[in-house]
Parts: sequence; C-alpha cells; structure tokens
Amino acid sequence: MKIAKKFVLLLVLYILPVAFSQLRVGFYSQSCPNAEIIVQNLVRERFGRDPSITAALTRMHFHDCFVQGCDASLLIDPTTTQPSPEKNAGTNGSVRGFELIDEIKTALEAQCPSRVSCSDIVTLATRDSVFLGGGPSYVVPTGRRDGFVSNSEDAEGILPGPGLPVPDMLTFFGNKGMDVFDAVALLGAHTVGIGSCGNFVDRLTNFQGTGQPDPTMDPGLAGRLRNTCSAGGSQFAALDQSTPFAPFSFDNLFYTQIRERKGVLLLDHLLATHPSTSGVVFQYAANNELFKRQFAIAMVKMGSVDVLTGFAGEIRRNCRAFN
Repeated sequence: MKIAKKFVLLLVLYILPVAFSQLRVGFYSQSCPNAEIIVQNLVRERFGRDPSITAALTRMHFHDCFVQGCDASLLIDPTTTQPSPEKNAGTNGSVRGFELIDEIKTALEAQCPSRVSCSDIVTLATRDSVFLGGGPSYVVPTGRRDGFVSNSEDAEGILPGPGLPVPDMLTFFGNKGMDVFDAVALLGAHTVGIGSCGNFVDRLTNFQGTGQPDPTMDPGLAGRLRNTCSAGGSQFAALDQSTPFAPFSFDNLFYTQIRERKGVLLLDHLLATHPSTSGVVFQYAANNELFKRQFAIAMVKMGSVDVLTGFAGEIRRNCRAFN
C-alpha cells in the first residue's frame, strides 16, 4: 500500500513540478507533528456516524479548489462587511461538512496554534474520507495557506452545472491543467454522491421542453426517480444506483451504470456517450484499480490548483473568518 501511495505521488510530482514547488509531503512534521493523525482520527469518528461525509468532503474540496484555488475561501461565513461569500452561492447550497472542519481546526489550534491552514485541513480530511469510503489511499503534499477573498459571484460564474456539455466540461478542467483522464476520474466521485431532484427532474418529465422523459435514460431508472421526486419522495437520489447509500461503495460501478444508460445526471450520461470521453469511461468501467489510481492522481493535481504558499495568504485561526 505504501509503495502504491508513493508511486502515485511521484508520478504527479513528475507531471506538475512547478505547481508543487512549495508544497511538500510532511510539511507539518516539525511544526505540528500530529497534525495528520488528528485529522485522520476526527474524520474516522465522523465517518463511523455518517459515511456520507466522503461525498460531502469531496464536493467541498472540489468546489473550493476550482474557485480562487485551494485556499479555503469556501469556508468563510457571511458578515456585515462580507455579506455574500462563496458559501452563499446557489451552486454551493448543497455543500456540507463545515462543522467537521471546525472540529478539526479546534483540535489543531489547541495543540499547534496558527500552524495548520484550513485549506490543508480540507485537503487532508477529503483524502482520509475517500479511503474510509473504499477509495484509494494516497499521499498529499501540504503547505497551502488560506486566502483573503471569498465572493459568491465568483462561484456562480465558475462552477459547472449538472447539464454541462462534455466539451465545456473538458475545457473547464483543462483550464486548471487537467486532462480527460483526470476529468472523468474526478467525476467518478459521483459513485458516492447524492443529487437533489432539481438537478435532474427535467430528464424525468420534460426533457429539453419536449413534455416527455429523456429517451436516453433507462426507463426503469426514470420510473424509480419519478417516485423519489414525487411529493412524498425523499427529493434526493444516489448518483450511483448500483450501490445507493452503501458506506464502502467507492468503486468503478458508477461507470458501468452510466454505460447502461443509468446515469442520473445528464452530464454523467453524456460522459458515456460522447466520443471524447466514452473510451475513458470504458477503461474505468473495466478496471477498478485503474480508476482508483487515476482518481488519486487527479485528486493530488486538483489539490495543487492555484495554491497560496510561502508568505502568501494566512493561517486562519477560525476557518469561517479571515484573521
């Protein structure tokens, strides 16, 4: 396992040497030697009560890194002087897990005041939750610092929606230095994801204004989702219908599902049918280890997006507020 983790990290360091120039594994080994253990233990405790924290933290990490970079700007609460931070954006309405980040930060501040950044906490906590959920084990370099800017308008203008066309999706990831293998792997996190009916209900009843369901969706899935989204339904559905709500279900069955026209979100369905991505979907569906290895590589790459290091930014004492 340790050899595999080192291989993933070395491969990513080879691919992105500049992005990682000021991040390093074991950044807190001297300043806060128990930092990663503290994060790991608190994430494990939370996962024991709520396995869905894997999906929550993965989403949080994604939404933070793709707006202003991985700088914990998503964690900032509104104030009278900052009434609309990223957290208030409609696209971030489903992000949760903030209280776990608070708990981890409190524990770290008690042992190592003003040493561990909130952005590193999110990165480490996500890594640990992915492993607990059945995903790959991987090493992440640390040394990120927290940003000074958080505006909801930035998130609204950047974060993609569930119906984004595949070429636009690839451009979105490409602008951050990620290729098609990274993009399709990261969207594989939907294997533990949950979607609200508002993100796909049009596919069930009135696809693109036709007054009919999406003809490309498996009819059995469409029927089950209509029940879910009815007045008496839960209003939420597992994005991987092969293992819905299973705590250790981080696997490649999501790709098998979307190849069988059982993708809940339109973007997920399009991944399996668009010529730019269908081949990668096929590879991941056929090889669980390949998917997990590429997912780990993509997560480490994502965690390096536009990071603040050195003397840039700050180390917040409270993840919800600028110092």
